[in-house]
Amino acid sequence: MAAQPAQNERIDRLEEALMEMAYQSRKTEMELAHLSREMLEFKGEMRVFKDEMREFKDEMLAFKEEMLAFKEESQASRRVMDRQWGEFKDEMLAFKEESQASRRVMDRQWGNLANRLGTLVEDIVAPGVPDAIMQAFGFDVTEVSVRRRRKVDGRVREYDVIAVAAGRVFLIDVKSTYRREYLAEFDSALAEFPLFFPEYQPAAAVAVVASLNLSSEIIDLATARGWLALQLSGGYLEFVNSDQITL
Repeated sequence: MAAQPAQNERIDRLEEALMEMAYQSRKTEMELAHLSREMLEFKGEMRVFKDEMREFKDEMLAFKEEMLAFKEESQASRRVMDRQWGEFKDEMLAFKEESQASRRVMDRQWGNLANRLGTLVEDIVAPGVPDAIMQAFGFDVTEVSVRRRRKVDGRVREYDVIAVAAGRVFLIDVKSTYRREYLAEFDSALAEFPLFFPEYQPAAAVAVVASLNLSSEIIDLATARGWLALQLSGGYLEFVNSDQITL
């Protein structure tokens, strides 16, 4: 009878062992199933990743080809720009040389014109003086002389135009461009006129500043001195301040 409980105890332990084995087997199956699902999911993710990597690789290859094409296009554009810049520099150099040559010619022409302009102005003024005096004052001009130059006591004076009319001597100072500083020079020449040309005494001297075009400042300054101002107007010489000067 004592052997019976021991046998039952062994049977119980065997059943527990079998149950534990069955539990562990089931647990292992569940873990394997879970691992299998995870592996399937991982394989799916890897497949997607491989596809994405393949697309990325294709995009990178296309980008590389675009960059290569851009580089080649940039190099071609750079060559064109370098050529155009070289041509532009050559053109600018030629233009500079041409401009310098033109300027030398222009300077020479202006120099020639400046040398002739004094005579040219007198050639215009002197012939027109008789008509201008007649129109402004009704005087008949009996004598006109140009560039009257005389030396007295080692000093020389020259008067551009001298016109005689109605007992008056019109002393005309002609300048291509009449500047303010010329007024003082003419004032000095007027004071010495009787010394250099006494034969015109006792005729009254009438001072006249003349140019093709006088500035309003020169006209006002001349008028303030009691001098006449003569300039070209409408193709004719005209005393522009004769209404303000009493002879």
